Amino acid sequence: MSRHLTHLDRPTRAWVNFFYIFFAASVSMVGGGIFALPLGGWVRTRFAVGMAIVVQSCFTLAKTMRDRHQADRMINGIEAART
Repeated sequence: MSRHLTHLDRPTRAWVNFFYIFFAASVSMVGGGIFALPLGGWVRTRFAVGMAIVVQSCFTLAKTMRDRHQADRMINGIEAART
């Protein structure tokens, strides 16, 4: 029932590689779509900046959720040790 502290739930190397490939493909497809738009340069630049902000926000959200999850696990571990 109890989990050993030395056991870490890590993603497999295949999953990490899939994530990198999928991320690169999605960014390149959206970037290519923005480049191919029949609009002026300023409008395309604004879309590209918006895409960069969305990608940065996704990374920040994922890191925040991971940090919160790790903090919750540590607090729950401390509470379990008290009891």
